[in-house]
Amino acid sequence: MAQKKNSKTHNKRDGRPAPVEHKNGKRAEAGPGAADGGPRFSMFTWLVVVALLGVWSSVAVFYFDIVDYDRVLARAQEFRMNFSEVLQGKLAAYDTDGDGDFDVEDAKVLLEKTSKPEVETPTQRAPEPEEDGPGAEETSAPGSQDVESEIQAAVPLPPLDDSHFVPDDPTEPGQRYEEEPGSIDTTGVLVEENQPEETEGESGRYQTSSKLSQEAEAEKPPKAEPEPQTGSTRPTESRQAADGAAEKAAEEQKDKAKKKKPKLLNKIDKSIKSEIDAAERLRKKGNLDLALKAFDSLVQQHPLSPRARYGKAQVQDDLADKLRSNDLLQSAINTYGEAAELPDVTSDLLRAALKRRAERQQFLGRMRGSLATLQKLVNAFPDDVGLRNDLGVAHLLLGDNKGAKKVYEEVLAVAPSNGFAKVHYGFILKAENKIAESIPYLREGLESGEPGTDDGRFYFHLGDALQRVGDDSAYQWYERGHQRGHFASVWQRSLYNVEGLKAQPWWTPQETGYVDLVRMLERNWKTIRDEALAVMDRSRGRFLPEEENLREKGEWGQYTLWQQGKRVGNACQGVPKTCALMERFPEATGCKRGQIKFSVMQPGTHVWPHTGPTNCRLRMHLGLVIPAPGCRIRCTDQTREWEEGKVLIFDDSFEHEVWQDADSYRLIFIVDVWHPELSQYQRQTLSPI
Repeated sequence: MAQKKNSKTHNKRDGRPAPVEHKNGKRAEAGPGAADGGPRFSMFTWLVVVALLGVWSSVAVFYFDIVDYDRVLARAQEFRMNFSEVLQGKLAAYDTDGDGDFDVEDAKVLLEKTSKPEVETPTQRAPEPEEDGPGAEETSAPGSQDVESEIQAAVPLPPLDDSHFVPDDPTEPGQRYEEEPGSIDTTGVLVEENQPEETEGESGRYQTSSKLSQEAEAEKPPKAEPEPQTGSTRPTESRQAADGAAEKAAEEQKDKAKKKKPKLLNKIDKSIKSEIDAAERLRKKGNLDLALKAFDSLVQQHPLSPRARYGKAQVQDDLADKLRSNDLLQSAINTYGEAAELPDVTSDLLRAALKRRAERQQFLGRMRGSLATLQKLVNAFPDDVGLRNDLGVAHLLLGDNKGAKKVYEEVLAVAPSNGFAKVHYGFILKAENKIAESIPYLREGLESGEPGTDDGRFYFHLGDALQRVGDDSAYQWYERGHQRGHFASVWQRSLYNVEGLKAQPWWTPQETGYVDLVRMLERNWKTIRDEALAVMDRSRGRFLPEEENLREKGEWGQYTLWQQGKRVGNACQGVPKTCALMERFPEATGCKRGQIKFSVMQPGTHVWPHTGPTNCRLRMHLGLVIPAPGCRIRCTDQTREWEEGKVLIFDDSFEHEVWQDADSYRLIFIVDVWHPELSQYQRQTLSPI
């Protein structure tokens, strides 16, 4: 008994409940409430009960629609917007930069972190950071004239291809409208047309122009290029330094663009800023129909508001993109012009409206209209060298080299180190066959690294000019162009390419898959020759002189039957049998990036090293009249001679050169065919060259 009593006393001291006796003779600790006989539940049980009650309450609220969430959110949004407007109204007195609202820049001024910006007067034009606009517009043109190698000859920049309307999206991705309600888009990037599906060829010795070569670089060191006859040189430290300078210049340009905040609102615009912001918000969110109605209403109520009219033009621009409508885009062009013509338009809005108008006009192929718009810009901002450079490009796009030359001479007179003007001026000089004079301008322009100078055509023409004056540094510039991604290799310098195609200078009939065509040509070579000789005898005028500036000396004439996949006029009337033979081979007659023609070359002729414009074709030469010796052709580092009745096949996107040192004329039949790895879809959709 004493032992039992001591046990009870011990339990009381510990503060623990006395063990409870179960029917089976075992004991358990008594829980809370055991003393008074009430229910015994642990804390965990209560937590579970509370959690279940919360879950079922949420389900009930949602299922039975007890709370109108839409109404709650709408009230919250309304409160936020009203509060924002009230706050802006109270802080308008602290608007230090004149843009109609209180923002970070104003706060910096008030905190004396920066000096207060000067209020712009109508006579002061705020400078705008230079843009890459002309380079992008100018270099993306896919079209070119039909020539044996149009890219090599210094010709006016090709016009934009307006066969398919794909306007750009003027919105700038990554920028939320709410962060800067007063901002507008002043630039845009043209949406490039999607390339047809490209095939990947098997890699070979000369595989250079595809994803294959890019993927291989990640796995193993790049393979050294074959050494040219005239001497190839790898990139030098000075070239790497120039690349670094170019990147630095581009970064500085971006920094300038970030610092400058455009002033877009005049007094009328500031008085309706909240309405403009609301309409702009709709545009940014993609509610274009509502945005157009909002801006239309603003224009009707406030016809002298430049910002409202500019907003309407932007919405029309966006809708033209969405609906792929040339009519809507023309409406946008007109509205941009109206905004720029209004009185008291700010200089920044004037610049934005006219620049966008010029870009859209170029995109629609309205080159003369674009030129007139850019001339207005230059008149409004006469000290802006960048706008003058854009004007020069507009002249080039019209084929007006003389007008462009005058513009760039004016630019270089006031900005002698301007790289953009230099490289374009050098381009024009080379078009005038002033080879030696063009070299320093092209070289210094490329070395400047300024936006708009990193263009494959400029590397191409500088290297070509250096080759023609016997300067082996040409291959340094070809190598640099290759490293910059403009050329597939030092040898393969075509500019209109499809990636992934097998690339090698010389081909066999079996490799092309066009064995039947080769067999037909070689079996009927005498018939083809006799018809060509008959034309030479009775109407030599059909053989037109080569006008691509590819000859160093001599005479070279061509008689074209097909070009860009179409018959040339009545050319086949002179050689009906030849044309009848060719009609059976659509890989040749349907080749939109090639020609079928006779080529006659007189003794003493030398054709400069050059490359064709595209890797999408292979070129066949059928020997018809081949005097021996003295007629030879080099492609890369391999030189071959023609034979009468035999076909040579090479890829003319690789560098090739021709000598005619025989005693009489050389006559061959040239047949271009699609690259065998191009799909049928690609052959149908690739643009003509």
